Parts: sequence; C-alpha cells; structure tokens
Amino acid sequence: MTSLSIVARRSLEGTAKWANAFGPLRLGILLALALLAAVSADAAQIMAQSLSDAFLQVTVFVAATLAIFYSLEAWYKIDVTALLARHHVWQVPIAAGLGALPGCGGAIMVITQYIRGGISFGSVVSVLTATMGDAAFLLLAQAPLTGLSIFAIGFIVGVTSGYVVDAIHGTDFLRYKGNSDDPACSPCIRRVDSRAWRYLWTLFLIPGLIFGGFVAFQADTASIFGTFMGTETVVWVGLTGAIVSLLLWGVVSPIRPDPESEDTASVSWASAGTGRLGDAPARVVGDTCFVTVWVAFAYLIYELGVHFTGVDLKTLFQTWAPLVPLVAILVGFIPGCGPQVVVAAMYLNGLVPFSAEIGNAISNDGDALFPAIAMAPKAAIIATLYSAIPAFIVAYGYYWLFE
Repeated sequence: MTSLSIVARRSLEGTAKWANAFGPLRLGILLALALLAAVSADAAQIMAQSLSDAFLQVTVFVAATLAIFYSLEAWYKIDVTALLARHHVWQVPIAAGLGALPGCGGAIMVITQYIRGGISFGSVVSVLTATMGDAAFLLLAQAPLTGLSIFAIGFIVGVTSGYVVDAIHGTDFLRYKGNSDDPACSPCIRRVDSRAWRYLWTLFLIPGLIFGGFVAFQADTASIFGTFMGTETVVWVGLTGAIVSLLLWGVVSPIRPDPESEDTASVSWASAGTGRLGDAPARVVGDTCFVTVWVAFAYLIYELGVHFTGVDLKTLFQTWAPLVPLVAILVGFIPGCGPQVVVAAMYLNGLVPFSAEIGNAISNDGDALFPAIAMAPKAAIIATLYSAIPAFIVAYGYYWLFE
C-alpha cells in the first residue's frame, strides 16, 4: 500500500473513531429521554406521538427510497474514475450531477478523484454546491416534487459555480499534487451488520410502511386498525419501530471506513459484498436509522420546547424571518448530514421557509466534506466558503421575490 493510501486510510479511520467516540454520549441522550418520559406523563405522551410520527411519516419512506437507490447502485455499478478521466471538458457538470444524486456517495467519489489529482478545483466546488446529502432522501420521501426541484436548482447552481471558479482561477488552482496512480481513500459509511437487528427492525418497517400510507392519505387509522391499551395500534407500531431505530443508532450501528475496499480501484458505486445486493441492506438500515434519529430530535425539540417553554417556534421564526435563510446557510457549514436533516425536517413541518431550505441545500456538503478536510483541508475550507456565495444569492433572491 502506498504512503498516500496509508495516510488517507488513517485520516478516515480517525474520522470514524472521532464519530464513534460519541457512542457514550448517544447512550446518555437515550437514557435522558427515557428518564424524562418516566417522570413526566405529558412529556411521555408527546414523545410517544412524536417518535411514532417520525417513524411512520419519515422512516418507512426513507427506507423504501434508500432500498431502491442502494439496490440500483449494487446492480449497476458506475466507474467514476473512468467517467471523469474520459470527459475532461465535462468534469464540472458530471461532478454536479453526481453531487445532485441523493445521499453522499457520488460527492465522496468526486472528492476522492480530486485527492488523486484528477479533477479541477472548480469540479470540487461544483459537487459540494450541488450536494444535499442524506437530507435529500427525507425530501424525496415527504415532498418528492420539492426534492426534485431542489436537485435541479443544486445542479444548475453547481455547474455555474464550478465553471465560474475554473474561469477565474484556472483548472490547476489548488489542484491536489498526488500521484494519479496512487489510491486515495474509501468513504466512511453507516451500516448495521447484525442480521438479527436488521430482521427485528424490518418486522416493524413492513407494517409501518402500510400504516404510513394510510397516515399519508389522512385515513382514520383508529377505526381501521383499532386501539390497544387506549392507544392506537398504529401509534404503538410507529413508537416501537422508532425505539428500535434509536437503539440501532445509539448502541449497535458503527461509523467506519468501508471494510471492503483498500483503495479506490476497488471502490465502486456501491461497496462490495456478498450477493448481488452487496452490503446494501446493512447500509439501508444504518442510513435510515441515522436520518430517523435527527428527524425525531427535530420533532422532539419542537414539541417539547413548545410544551415546556410556551414559545411557538414557528411564530419566532416568522418574527425573525429575514435572518432564517442566513442561519440555515450557516448550519450548512457544519460537516455531516445530521444538522441538514434537521433543517429539512423543520421545512417539511412549516417552521422555516423554502428559501432557508434552498440556502441550506446549496451551502451544505454532507459527508463529502470529511475526506476533503482529512486530505486537503485548505481546498475544503475554500470550496465551502465559495459555496456560500451562490447559497446566499439564491436563498435571498427567492426570499425577496416570492416570500
């Protein structure tokens, strides 16, 4: 293994260890929520309904979307290295197209090619601008037309930004000086390898998907599916499914470098694994639980915040409406997908305007920022700052014109 690949792998292993170091904190958060439910009946009722809503209205649809995408990835692998190498002139739009895809896989692969010295800095700006990360799955599940429109906006803004940066600085600006024959790094992934836990989670996912369909169409689920111990059966299924998801996030699911790939020559569009689906089932459960947790926290923060403080966050955000898009853009600077999922959930619940969601979608870089920071911190910081410029223009342009 070359020195570059050793450094890259150690960098991402460090990222994974840093993320997993929060394991005790995760467990502590879950115990604190359980204690709050035990001491306050009102809080327990609010938490039960919020967790059930998160599972039935978000988790089941995100899981279905992820299953489709990851299965297609496993069956129809894309050789990103060859694609970018063959089309130098089209590197910027190809990078933006991969970044606009839901999730962070395409963006991580483009960053990997940059680390190998194969693409321009404008392509990096393009992919980071177009990337929305895992929050894209949430929008696709809950508001597909809105999600598709944001993907289109991100792609157009990404292509424009990439070409502008290359035109101003040239295609060799901040080009990584690695050997193109050296392998780079493999992405950090979230997965649940335990089949027993995956089967347990699926036991609630399948009926939850059915119940979620009825909830989506605003059917009278109490009369259709009945009640148990004074609570709707649907709520019990959603609550239990959410609790299993929280446990998978807090106790079971690790974040680590892809164990199947030692270098980029073996990194395909989907990780290798056994069978035609590879590790898609493990990734579906890991990523879905991650999204579920952040959505559940968004629900709980809002509902419990209103209950205990009496402050209406929606009214508060409306009062400070001109600053909300700016705050969403600044949240986009935070590496990773969790905070961005929260912004998307707040938008879907009517707490923040569409302009804020657009600004966050353009400014956030998802998990793709981790390998960039690990191997090329200067380029990562500058690219992130550059992405804030179109985010500010588009978000406030929409705000002043339409909101």
